[in-house]
Amino acid sequence: MLTVLVVDDSALMRRALRDALEAESDIRVEIARDGQDALEQVARVRPDVMTLDIHMPVMDGLTCLSHLMVDSPCPVIMVSSLTEKGALATFEAMELGAFDYVAKPGGTVSTDLDGIRRDLVAKIRAATGTPAMSTRQHPPRRGPPPAAPAASAASAGHDRLLMIGVSTGGPRTLEQILPLLPTGAGWPVLVIQHMPASFTSVFARRLDGLCQLPVREVDRPTRLEDDVIHLARGDADITLSRRAAGLSLVPTPLDDQHLWHPSVSRFLQSAQGLLAPGNLIGALLTGMGDDGARDLADWHHKGARTIAEAEETATVFGMPQELINHQGATDILPSHQIGDRLVAWTRTGESA
Repeated sequence: MLTVLVVDDSALMRRALRDALEAESDIRVEIARDGQDALEQVARVRPDVMTLDIHMPVMDGLTCLSHLMVDSPCPVIMVSSLTEKGALATFEAMELGAFDYVAKPGGTVSTDLDGIRRDLVAKIRAATGTPAMSTRQHPPRRGPPPAAPAASAASAGHDRLLMIGVSTGGPRTLEQILPLLPTGAGWPVLVIQHMPASFTSVFARRLDGLCQLPVREVDRPTRLEDDVIHLARGDADITLSRRAAGLSLVPTPLDDQHLWHPSVSRFLQSAQGLLAPGNLIGALLTGMGDDGARDLADWHHKGARTIAEAEETATVFGMPQELINHQGATDILPSHQIGDRLVAWTRTGESA
């Protein structure tokens, strides 16, 4: 039985979170009304996970988190409002040690949790290493893996792309990898991070202050530019299109065929015929689910160079594991080695 301490100053939100979580037969919920109350209850409750609101009286969520990480560390999932202020506070919480976050669908107080219930439960399980009650594991394909494509297998044509797909645990991992990408390599970079739009705009500005390359949120049709990190806008998918000015990234309304958004799979499907496989470098990093795994494996089998983040550093070994299961990874690397490998692959004439 998992014990979750729900910390929120709103009685409506506490009740909604309790009902959502206790619908799971193996989750028990305890309640705290603010950060101070939470710190006082931790020793008694000994929670496996805490969900923590940010804006509360008496003691706010960030102050509570800073004390908790020093005195009684446990996995914490922030419950954040869909505002720029909420996004800024959420990234600060991640720096302090929060495991991840979920965004309230209707603002500061909302009892409509249907849209985030699955995400919240999955992140609670991920934080404790507890599998979903009804999850089916897909076994790896049998037989020898295909030969790894040569790093110099770039096909004719100038169009090329470095694409990174990532979900749960992504912000910290991206902040470790992207600042290593140098100017002058001549590759456009696309980052597809599962995240709401109010968060991707803040995250783009945050990354822009950390990286050597400029970081721009793609919130309108945008031509792919060399030596620029393009961050797909949340609450939409992103596709590749050839326009008069060249290859362009196009924010696209969500569809019902893809579970995760922005969708890595949908982007890779849209890029077929527009990029030669040898001109694509792709990486799947930490994240729940399998978004992009089968499609990136198909690109790999045709000549693309690909990286799956190793289990030892992945916050959630879902997306990269699925890429490995489909025999789609040229390399399997811990996060602290991925940046250097990407730099080597994007340098002209340098092998993997």
